Amino acid sequence: MEAVRYVAIGDSFTEGVGDEMPDGHVRGWADLVAQGWAASGTRVEYANLAIRGRLIRPIVEEQLPAALALKPTHLSFNGGGNDMLRPKADADVIAGHLDTVLEACDAHGIKLILLSGANPSARLPLGKLFQRRGDLLCDLVEQRIAHRDDVIRAYNWPDTTLMDPRFWSEDRLHMNARGHHRVAARVLDSLGVDVPEGWWDLDFEATLGKNGLAYYREFVGPWIHRRLTGRSSGDGRAAKFPAWTPIGD
Repeated sequence: MEAVRYVAIGDSFTEGVGDEMPDGHVRGWADLVAQGWAASGTRVEYANLAIRGRLIRPIVEEQLPAALALKPTHLSFNGGGNDMLRPKADADVIAGHLDTVLEACDAHGIKLILLSGANPSARLPLGKLFQRRGDLLCDLVEQRIAHRDDVIRAYNWPDTTLMDPRFWSEDRLHMNARGHHRVAARVLDSLGVDVPEGWWDLDFEATLGKNGLAYYREFVGPWIHRRLTGRSSGDGRAAKFPAWTPIGD
């Protein structure tokens, strides 16, 4: 059987932030997709080039060429979440980067798996603003691929179940293990792969975290400080799986 060579590019959503393992490393939906795919009997080789904090432009300009160099059969792409948090976010410019990804996948015969992120706006400061921006970005992206039946879609933004606090980590911006399993289930389902039992709604006891000033002090304050100082949560970090890793079932 010919192996699937699956590479993931993106930001913290694809890196897996929020789904931390006991040893400190992050797992996340893309790792779970590789595992679930292998469990179906497919030979899977997996790479993950995503790095937290990345804006859409560095994802496309830096991670995409590195992904193409691996000669994958499948590539998953998500980005723009960090851009949408910036004051001068331009949804049309963000969506425009998809054209580069589409052209590259077409040129190299790669099957594109396109994801929208889960919607955190219900519990975020300025949540209504981010809701509007996310809705607009999703519409602009779908307009670009409306004629492309060959693109595999795994849209999580419209999933209102995913907005439940039980799917989110304490920072309210990243999903927890339950959320990452639900996203992985959607990707596998979009690929036509059987979803492991329980992944749509994992039995997982989430910690809802802090409220009020304690929440702002622990999560919002450090985020604002990084913006003011021009730093990113991904500074100094490298991709967790930069080369092909065989996945057992």
